[in-house]
Amino acid sequence: MTAPDLSSSERGPSESGTAESGTAERAAPEPAEIAGRLRTAIQHLLPTLRTRTARGDLTPSRQAALATLAAHGPLRISDLATRMGIALSTVSRMVDLLDGSGWIERNTDPLDQRATLIALNDAGRALLDATRREAAVRLAEQIARLTPAEQRSLDAALPALEALSEHAASLPGELPSTI
Repeated sequence: MTAPDLSSSERGPSESGTAESGTAERAAPEPAEIAGRLRTAIQHLLPTLRTRTARGDLTPSRQAALATLAAHGPLRISDLATRMGIALSTVSRMVDLLDGSGWIERNTDPLDQRATLIALNDAGRALLDATRREAAVRLAEQIARLTPAEQRSLDAALPALEALSEHAASLPGELPSTI
């Protein structure tokens, strides 16, 4: 991956422009340094990715619940709570709100008639798809502002970011990678 051309004030400590940096292979930065810079970048990008819709009732946590249902199919409320890493009582209230908004459906679990499965319905899927498209357009506008070299660097970093996302999504209590 080619690093973008950064001024000395934008370089991290491992890119300090010493004689060592002129070598063909520079040592990989420490994971903690990468994590700090990545966290900051993600934090600054989050407002671009968040839903900007007239639907004030679609909060980030409700969008995460819809995305979890889209990614994992019908789930019991307890399974949704586990996947999202939040309390069962919180998810139960959220499911009531999602149902009241007409974005999910409740069906009897065919394996246990006493249990209910929560699934995304067509309206919920359309809403989730629309919010994802809107966020992608806003993010594409920001990417278009980068130099061609920065765009290539970002593209080259995507496989590592996707692997990181998949690993994080596989941990219990993590939000889905498909928000």
